[in-house]
Formats: sequence, C-alpha cells, structure tokens
Amino acid sequence: MNNYFFYDDKECEFIPVEYRTSEKVIYTLSLWILCGTVISALSISILAFTVGSPAEIALKAENRALYEQLEETRQTIVKLDHKMSEIANTDNELYRTVLGIDPISEDERQAGVGGADMHAEFDVYSANASDILRWTASNLESIERRINIQEVSFEEIKAHYNENKELMQNIPAIRPLNGIILSGYGMRRHPVLGYQRMHEGVDFRARIGTPIHATGDGVIKSTRRRGTYGLMVVIDHGHGYESRYAHLSRIEDGLSPGDKVKRGQLIAKSGNSGVTSGPHLHYEVRRNGRSVDPLNYMFADLTPDEYIEYQRIADSNPYSMD
Repeated sequence: MNNYFFYDDKECEFIPVEYRTSEKVIYTLSLWILCGTVISALSISILAFTVGSPAEIALKAENRALYEQLEETRQTIVKLDHKMSEIANTDNELYRTVLGIDPISEDERQAGVGGADMHAEFDVYSANASDILRWTASNLESIERRINIQEVSFEEIKAHYNENKELMQNIPAIRPLNGIILSGYGMRRHPVLGYQRMHEGVDFRARIGTPIHATGDGVIKSTRRRGTYGLMVVIDHGHGYESRYAHLSRIEDGLSPGDKVKRGQLIAKSGNSGVTSGPHLHYEVRRNGRSVDPLNYMFADLTPDEYIEYQRIADSNPYSMD
C-alpha cells in the first residue's frame, strides 16, 4: 500500500499517515471487490455482445432445432413427390391405358399456379429460413393439388369400369398364380440357349403342381404341347385379348378347346415341360395379335406398391427362365 502524508502546520513538516491493520484489510478487500466487479461487468458485456444473452442463446438453439426439422420435412416431401410421380405413371400406363382412357399429361398433373408471390410473408426471416419455408409451402401445395387430380382420375377410371363391366370381366386382369415374378417382359438372355431374344411374357416362380387360374373370362382356344413352350393353355378373351400359360405339368380334367372359363377358374397345374431352366409358369398377354407386358394388365390384382415392386424385380433380372 502506498504511503500518504499530511502537513503539520505546527511542526511545519509532512507527517506520514498511519493506518490500522483493520483499515488496511478493508481497503485491500474493497479494492479487489471493485476491480472484480468491473472485470466481471466487462466480461459479461463482451460475452453478451459476441455470444448473446442466455435468452438469445436459447432462442438460437431453438431456431437451429426448427431448421433441422424443416430439413427433415424437406426430405419427406421429396419422397412424397417421388411417390406421387410413381402413382401418376401407374395411373397413366396401367389403368388408363388398359381401359382406353386418354392419359393425363404432366402439365395437367402439376396444375401449376401463377400470379402474385404467394409466400411473401416468409421474407421477414433469414435468407436460409425464407428459402426453405418457401420451398416447403410451395411443394406441399403442389402435392395437395396433384392428390386432388389423382382422386378425380381414379373416380373417372371407376366410372369407366362400371360402364364397361363386360369388357373388364374379359380382360386378363389378375395374376395367374400367387407367386413372385422371376423375369419380366422384354429382351432377355435365354438360360438354356444362351442368346438374347424377346421374352414375350413374365415368369412366375412356381413348384410343379402349383394351381394356375384363368386371368379373365373367355373361351379355351388351345390345350396342347407347343415347341419350347411345352404343355400350354391359350384362352381367347374376346375384344382382341388372349392369354397364354406355358410349361404346364397337366391340364385340368375335362377342359378342352371351346369350353368357357371364368376369371379365377382353375385351368391347369404348373410344371417344367418344354425348354426351361427350372419349374415355373411362363405367362403371356396378347392384344390384337401382339404381345404386351402382362404386368400392365394385373390392375385388378396388384396395388400400385406391388406393381412397382414387381416391375423392379422384373427389370433387375437380365435372364428369362425359358
């Protein structure tokens, strides 16, 4: 502690001020407390300026959590949008094509809207928050519009079906058996002959003796062996449609050409006749004499999800079973 002096008029000299021990302690403590208070105040001010107050820190953490949630929502919306596109493709390529209804164009399905900025209220937020809020709101509205259009499309399909029930009973519109598809329609490598050729149907996994059912009302056209197809049943459904069931082990007793069959009726048992790499059912659909993809004619038996899964399996195998 520094020494302090006072002037004594009588003695005409400076005399040092003497402090008691208790005064020295109080003085020192007061000085430290004052310095500590000033330093703490400065630290808090600097911290509040650079990091923020406790309330601001909590608000930043909350905003960060909300932004992360919006990012997760964005991913969910992307998946929903992809799913809607798959449903729209199935609607156009499967239901509407088979029923002879004009497909809905992509522009019609998008049902875009123009005009004034519909989401200007988000401009008050930061650039990142504003962008993701605009994107989320816009895409949710787009999905909602597309769902409404899809609902209208399904109603149109339902009405068309009700007006054409006779035709719909004849179209081969179910699976011939309840099994997994092994190979799809299109160019495939033959497992026995070893070269690429057109595979005009789909191959279902089936043990020998698995029941095979007619996929639509019609008349038996043929029940005989036919080259590499082995034992085969052919059904004429009328309206230009025909279905074929190959590599059978036997024909249902009493079934012969000219007999009428109903959709779902047992007609044969699967097998391994003809040229194959193993027991299975080769199933074809023909329209006006030309083969078509049977998957597109199973609309009465497959959900959109099942159709997509069957298509994925069919597309992933470059080989056929026959």
